[in-house]
Amino acid sequence: MPHRDSIILNVDDEEAPRYAKTRTLTHAGFTVVEANTGYEALRKSEDLQPSIVLLDVKLPDISGLEVSGIIKQRWPHIFVLQTSATFVTGADRTRGLEGGADSYLTQPIEPAELVAAVRALLRLRDAEEKLRRLNETLEQRVQERTADLAAANARLREEIKQRRRAEAALVQAQKMEAIGHLTGGIAHDFNNLLTAVLGNIDRIRARAVDPKLTRLAENAFMAAERGSKLTAQLLAFSRTQKLATQPVDVNALIRGMSDLLNQSLGPAITLTLQLAENLPHALADPNQLELAILNLAINARDAMTNDGVITIVTSQVQITLHEDDALPGSYVNVAVIDNGSGMSPDVLARAFDPFFTTKPAGKGTGLGLSQVYGIARQAGGSVRIDSEVGQGTRVSIRLCESSDAEKITAVEVAPQAGVVSETILVVDDDADVRTLVGDYLSELGYRTYLAGSGEAAMKILEDITPDLLLADFAMPGHNGAEVARAIRQKLPKLPILFFSGYADTSALEAAVGKAPLLRKPFRPNELATAIRTLLNQGSA
Repeated sequence: MPHRDSIILNVDDEEAPRYAKTRTLTHAGFTVVEANTGYEALRKSEDLQPSIVLLDVKLPDISGLEVSGIIKQRWPHIFVLQTSATFVTGADRTRGLEGGADSYLTQPIEPAELVAAVRALLRLRDAEEKLRRLNETLEQRVQERTADLAAANARLREEIKQRRRAEAALVQAQKMEAIGHLTGGIAHDFNNLLTAVLGNIDRIRARAVDPKLTRLAENAFMAAERGSKLTAQLLAFSRTQKLATQPVDVNALIRGMSDLLNQSLGPAITLTLQLAENLPHALADPNQLELAILNLAINARDAMTNDGVITIVTSQVQITLHEDDALPGSYVNVAVIDNGSGMSPDVLARAFDPFFTTKPAGKGTGLGLSQVYGIARQAGGSVRIDSEVGQGTRVSIRLCESSDAEKITAVEVAPQAGVVSETILVVDDDADVRTLVGDYLSELGYRTYLAGSGEAAMKILEDITPDLLLADFAMPGHNGAEVARAIRQKLPKLPILFFSGYADTSALEAAVGKAPLLRKPFRPNELATAIRTLLNQGSA
């Protein structure tokens, strides 16, 4: 089929052969334009951009070979079909093809051969055009595919980053959980020791008349109280002892402790508060939160060798992705920022580990940040540390927002002095604690019976009916809750007071519900108050 849109430029200075070629191609359905000279052929090639130039070698002005070379240099997409009645040897044809011609025919040319040659060149042109379009399409598809792969690669990198962050958070959580179990167990055993130590020292202080003995007892008591605070930090870190969480106005809490902060930081440190307006209340234990902020401020002070600035900033933050152990949601953020020495990556990785400290011996326990971590996590929040060496440190406590802004207040019952005569059954596997409690209650006038196990307690109950059961929770064999359930079957209205150094508050509540609980270490007067309160309630 002829190409109706194809223009053939027929260049020949002799009219007869030019006419014959034009007539043949026109009858074959092609559009033919004629030119007599080489320069006219170049001008029409530029203007018309023909598909094929049918070019005679011998022209009056410049050689057809030279015209062919110029055309192929300027318009490489135009095909050149060289013709000649003079240069008909193989060397002539070779010279023409090497000069740039795409095909070479000798005259006279058979009409069918001329049409076939033109059509062959046009098919070649069509094939090259399709190839060109295919290349363009391929390039576009390659670009699109490359863009898709780049986007997929970016998503994959982000997913890998999030997975690594999640894995790091999981490893940290598992490590903290394992250490939490260890510290919780240590705190439990230590609380039993401290109960006996504090109780006996308190009784010695009350009886001492020698000033020197009084001073020694006072020093021992203060040291034992420091041990009690240490176990409190361990329990806060282990996150097993439930905090007294309530809605807290964080801005008011920080303003209220500003004097304490200034006194603790000293005159060389400048304290700046940047408290956000309309800050929602946070769900936290106010006493523990004060202690956490104070710990962070003191840590910041110790990180600065000379005069420095500590800034406490509050804000409301939105977390959209799971990060730093914090679930997506709205949080109240408390950040303590210093311009101190900062932390190296190795120190930053161990910052929350209990007993890890970079301070000199005797200058810190290494529990400050651990306690902050435990307080925040137990309240449902998280802690984040951003620090670089020489760039200071920013520690952010994220606390869950509280929808209820009403502050919860506790009601204290004062101990009542006087002569008592009730009977109390004390069950504790620790002989020191059991003896201390029994002696103290006997001094108060109570009739006391002591049992080192649940089995011993049940045997005593065969002979007496106590007015109150005082039972330790964590005991070998049957724990306090199991002993209490067994006794309640026999005495359903018997008041029961649990006392325990056991760290796992959730396990306690699961076993005994909301039963009264006195935590070890306790002072004797705290024990007397708790017992008297229960007995008075029973009488009422």
